[in-house]
Amino acid sequence: MLPDGETGELALTSLTKEAMPVIRYRTRDLTALRPGTARPAFRRMDRVTGRSDDMIILRGVNVFPTQIEEIVLVTDGVAPHFQLRLTRQDRMDELTVLVEARTDTPAGRRDSAATEIASRVKDGVGINVAVEVVDPETLERSVGKMRRVIDQRPR
Repeated sequence: MLPDGETGELALTSLTKEAMPVIRYRTRDLTALRPGTARPAFRRMDRVTGRSDDMIILRGVNVFPTQIEEIVLVTDGVAPHFQLRLTRQDRMDELTVLVEARTDTPAGRRDSAATEIASRVKDGVGINVAVEVVDPETLERSVGKMRRVIDQRPR
């Protein structure tokens, strides 16, 4: 339990027998609770500002980076290093998958690898993505948890 106004993960609890037998439901949404109105039992909630996991909701489809990772790992000619870049064009969210080519991959294979990844994402996940195969060792690396999702959408 955080103090009023602190950002944290929203969890819902049902303590009556009328609802499902769920003690605590983690929504994974980040928000802040405000003090109640004239009735102390009622609380106000800020807008949801993000998620505590790395799931992306893209045009109504829940996308996990691990789904994209599975596709990248089975594609010939690309390294297992990738990033997902979220942008917004004309009020529509767009996802671009940046994948590193292997050092021994010929330039002609890059285009076919990008087409193959885009097709597998469409078939497996159900969304259209743009795929860019970049030079080896160009995507950022980190010692701790990898930063796979780059959100460039305006707030």
